[in-house]
Amino acid sequence: MASRYSRILLKLSGESLMGNQSFGIDSDVLEQISGEVQKVTDLGVEVGLVIGGGNIYRGLSASKQGIDRVTGDQMGMLATVINSLAIQNSLEKRGINTRVQSAIMMEEISEPFILRRVVRHLGKEESGNFSAGTGSPYLRRIQPLRLEQLR
Repeated sequence: MASRYSRILLKLSGESLMGNQSFGIDSDVLEQISGEVQKVTDLGVEVGLVIGGGNIYRGLSASKQGIDRVTGDQMGMLATVINSLAIQNSLEKRGINTRVQSAIMMEEISEPFILRRVVRHLGKEESGNFSAGTGSPYLRRIQPLRLEQLR
């Protein structure tokens, strides 16, 4: 069956990775998500993933714990990287090549988020996990990538 789309961007909340747990990452949920992504990639669709971090840490609620907002937002960004690495591991166990790209420099575990690099990887039939938001605290609403930017 042919797909209507050649490339999609899938946004997952961090909370979706918890399953029935109160926090963290449920391995059964990772397997389920990876299985669904595999079905889509088997159709020839390139998949980009944006994953939240609310299952690990919420920067906005950090102020209630006495943590300043910038530090709390930075901690939340790191949580998105952790989730991206978990999804990457699960997808690669299924043979799906995946790249984690981050708005925060972390050369040892991710690539920098550069739109042209994203498009190049997706064109090589690699899945992309985009993490750390914009890399800037206080920015709650991120301009979504328009599909035409990924074409």
